[in-house]
Amino acid sequence: MPEPAKRDHKAPKFLEISIKDSDGKVWTTLYAQAKDFSTGSVGYYASEKTTNPESGERYQCGLSFTLIGSKPGK
Repeated sequence: MPEPAKRDHKAPKFLEISIKDSDGKVWTTLYAQAKDFSTGSVGYYASEKTTNPESGERYQCGLSFTLIGSKPGK
């Protein structure tokens, strides 16, 4: 895998992300871990399943944060 074009050396090892509804009720909290993506970019990734606290229906969330400009040049 090629080396990323850049890295953020002051970025933390993980991000804590709360998913809330329009009334502010928290559905879930995700922990996105630092990741080197297969594309060569760097950033964060999290995946979680959660339940709507009102209806009981299940949801799945996949989230990626990519450092802009980190993808290696062609």
